[in-house]
Amino acid sequence: QVQLVESGGGLVQAGDSLRLSCAASARTFSSFAMGWFRQAPGKEREFVAAISRIGGTIYYADPVKGRFSISKDNAKNTVYLQMNSLKSEDTAVYYCAAARFIASVRGGSSVDYWGQGTQVTVSS
Repeated sequence: QVQLVESGGGLVQAGDSLRLSCAASARTFSSFAMGWFRQAPGKEREFVAAISRIGGTIYYADPVKGRFSISKDNAKNTVYLQMNSLKSEDTAVYYCAAARFIASVRGGSSVDYWGQGTQVTVSS
């Protein structure tokens, strides 16, 4: 069993930046591809970004390209989501996800582990 714990959410103004962190309990963290999803009120959970096991492959959803950056530190068992130029439409609960393959993370339906989520609120 792998536990994922997100942190770093909060209330910010439009144009500000935030960095989310997701700490994993797995001793084999380097064997997992990781990702971030978000769910806004009244909407389905949607893919945000994914990174492969050693960080060689990265995907972003179109709405966040050029503003968000995902990174993975296998030595610290942590994945990050740097969010710049935040917009009100980025307001959501952000979830960390882990799977053996990046395709599984990107697709969302084959994620092995989910975090509990962290709230990001962007005021305009």
